[in-house]
Amino acid sequence: MSLRPVALVLGAAVREDGRASPALARRVARAVQLWQAGEVRAIIGCGGVGRFPPAEAAVIAGLCRQAGLPAEAVLEEARSVDTEQNILLALPLLEALETREVVLVTDLYHLPRALLVARRAGLSARGAATPVRGARPLPQLRAALREMPAFLCYLLRGAGRRR
Repeated sequence: MSLRPVALVLGAAVREDGRASPALARRVARAVQLWQAGEVRAIIGCGGVGRFPPAEAAVIAGLCRQAGLPAEAVLEEARSVDTEQNILLALPLLEALETREVVLVTDLYHLPRALLVARRAGLSARGAATPVRGARPLPQLRAALREMPAFLCYLLRGAGRRR
């Protein structure tokens, strides 16, 4: 019997007051849902300090604990500043958990790029997108349009390959 995978919650903005942005809150809620359903055995929050502190990973971990997850089920990768680093800097945590099987938790528009990086990094990865319901349409559209050139850039420069 194999162990269940680990969820990687990819970072998103923290607001000026230190609370999760709506995108980050949706990602955490989806990861908590996966954990509660028994689909993942742990959650790794990814993301360093962006425009405002604290680190995205710390906000993710705090929300997970507020949702009732035990402290030992939540880990933090708090140095990364982009999608590629979210995944690559989480690798030592995954090694400590003795797994290369992950569920990437992020927005639907972001999943193709995140999966590209994870698979290039040697992970067995699948995605778990946040629901679009409740998200504001204009920011979602802007983010989706931004993802097209970002995906192409990651694809062409070999993002995710460990150097």
